[in-house]
Amino acid sequence: MSDHLGEDQRDELLREVAARRERTVARITALEHDFDDIVEASSDAVRDDEHDPEGATIAFERAQVSALLADARGQLTALDVAAERLAGPDAGRCERCGGAIAHERLLARPASTRCVGCAGR
Repeated sequence: MSDHLGEDQRDELLREVAARRERTVARITALEHDFDDIVEASSDAVRDDEHDPEGATIAFERAQVSALLADARGQLTALDVAAERLAGPDAGRCERCGGAIAHERLLARPASTRCVGCAGR
């Protein structure tokens, strides 16, 4: 199946993926720093979470940052896969029907693997 993306479109998409990847790496770094701060703060706190009014808050913050960190790492993986796909012969092709994924859709969601029609099914 021939590539439907023009060279300019592919370059634009690769730049977009690289920019999003850079922002995501910065987000991961910041979240890791936040997580480390929470862990450090909780190590100085009273160990009895059951009776410590701050214990539940610290545990919630740690869980929240952990979830955000997992999401950011998942986004980073998806962006890396998108960059690989853009470098390959099936760039911009729907994994389900083989049709073209609109360039605008790929700009908005570079990790998209399906065209709008297949994504809606």
